[in-house]
Amino acid sequence: MTRGPYETRLAPELWAYIDAVNAWYPPEIIGLPIDRQREVYDRMSRAFHQGRPPGVTASDSLIATAGRDIPVRRYRLAGTPGKAMVVYYHGGGFILGGLESHNDICAELCAGTGFDVLSVDYRLAPEHVHPAAFDDAVTAFEWAAATSGLPLVLCGESAGGNLAAGVAQATRRHASAAIGQVLIYPGLGGDESTGSYIEHAAAPLLSVADIAFYRDVRSAKRQSLDDPTFSPLRDTDFSGLPPTVIVTAECDPLSSDGEAYRDRIVAAGGKAWWREEPKLVHSFLRARNTVPAAAEAFARIVAAVGALGRGDLPP
Repeated sequence: MTRGPYETRLAPELWAYIDAVNAWYPPEIIGLPIDRQREVYDRMSRAFHQGRPPGVTASDSLIATAGRDIPVRRYRLAGTPGKAMVVYYHGGGFILGGLESHNDICAELCAGTGFDVLSVDYRLAPEHVHPAAFDDAVTAFEWAAATSGLPLVLCGESAGGNLAAGVAQATRRHASAAIGQVLIYPGLGGDESTGSYIEHAAAPLLSVADIAFYRDVRSAKRQSLDDPTFSPLRDTDFSGLPPTVIVTAECDPLSSDGEAYRDRIVAAGGKAWWREEPKLVHSFLRARNTVPAAAEAFARIVAAVGALGRGDLPP
């Protein structure tokens, strides 16, 4: 790929990560059939997998719904009664990923907070267009609220951040509404004519063309972009949302979504914090073990989840 202005803007160790991702999952793969993209993505995820921290156990189960069972995986830290549960929605542009692709990230989140983590294997497009993934995300939240007996923190990255935000907005008046949410470089349907969408339109690992591709695959016929379950930033009411932390990457077209979402919540009287991690790119969670800046960002994410789960303000 042409590095352009990012050649000297990004650290050499981050470029090593970007090159490794592109070697596994090159940009041109977006033109291949979705099932082929998934095969390559799954192999890449296995190559980047860091294993499970000591003491973390995982168990798989199914949430029974009409016509569909939703696979979930629950992580627990041995010897530490969970004081909260994190409901985690993985990334992958709504077409990729599952319980295995983000297995190590969820396990490390469990180890770092001591909380239970529930990873949700929501339906993917194009086989299941919107609102299938959103419906599964809400169902998983309601199941966790009904069965865990624990305070819930919503968390998601990229596409999963979109789902977490949508769930928070849809369930804000639920009897067991989430006590916090942490969104990691989420795509929230922001204004693509300004901000990071323009400055970082051709950023490494995610471009505005990629965003348009994923949006089109996810969309049902005549999908309205103003549907807040599809584009959470298009909602007209941001009141009543739980304390929210949004973490974005500076060199990512989606970064402005995080700033805008923070501003909407604060304007509605809520509590929200946005941090743009400098000189990082979309998907930096996978670089947390090789890129110091990504490791520091992940540590801040874990600390934010921990604080919200305890009912504290984020550090």
